[in-house]
Amino acid sequence: MPKPLIALFVFVCTLDLVILALPWLLARRGVLLRRTKFGPALVFDSEANGHSLRLLNVRGTFQSLSYTSDDDWHELVTLYHQYFAEVVDIAGGVGSACVIGGGGFSFPKWLVAHCPRTEVDVVEVDPAIIRIARESFFLDRLEDEFHAERDGRLRIACADGWEFLRQSDRRWDLVVNDAFSGKRPLGPMGTEEGARIIHEHLSDDGIYLANLICPLEGRRSRPLDETLRVFGREFSRLYLIPERPEEPRKDGDNVLVASDRALGISERYRVR
Repeated sequence: MPKPLIALFVFVCTLDLVILALPWLLARRGVLLRRTKFGPALVFDSEANGHSLRLLNVRGTFQSLSYTSDDDWHELVTLYHQYFAEVVDIAGGVGSACVIGGGGFSFPKWLVAHCPRTEVDVVEVDPAIIRIARESFFLDRLEDEFHAERDGRLRIACADGWEFLRQSDRRWDLVVNDAFSGKRPLGPMGTEEGARIIHEHLSDDGIYLANLICPLEGRRSRPLDETLRVFGREFSRLYLIPERPEEPRKDGDNVLVASDRALGISERYRVR
């Protein structure tokens, strides 16, 4: 056999062994490796500001954070989720909510734990992510302690969020878009049709919340400008709460709030 072919054979065999051993090697370091619809997912623990955290990274992108202690496993870690919760509190609570994008179920967990009168629908497209949430992000513990699924207060649909909304005849007091979609942060739900369909699935005083991942200024802020234009035509009230107002050219988790009702949100965040 020619030497180049021998070298190639040895390289391929070595690579196969490394790939086969990778889950074991990661597990030795406390990292859980899972395959998902969108690529490999890593689950691992860390610490920040005196808190123990669990992180979910899918194909190189962090998607979820959760506290892990008995005191705060259902509390919110990220700033934009905390803004979501503040809007719910400002609104005086909601009777029903639909969350598009489950991930580690951070916001649905908060809704179930802190809003006992709220019925929550969660739509997650990837069954592997739902399994990860159950085994590593306390979704099973949520059920053990609050019995929300048993009592019909938490319903989980494994489906595409956009198609779920289009085919549903239900209306909610709150619709949350917490899904990630590359260069178009809101995906089809950031289009004119998306804004209209979201509006149709909200109650009369309903609220739409979205995580809009982009800069506030510069060429890469076009999705933001387009989204504000589209939703500004569809809703009477529009707010944008930025994550990094002091760094407008850097990506941030910016919170979009759309509604036809007046909300007690600071006027400095109002864009319509």
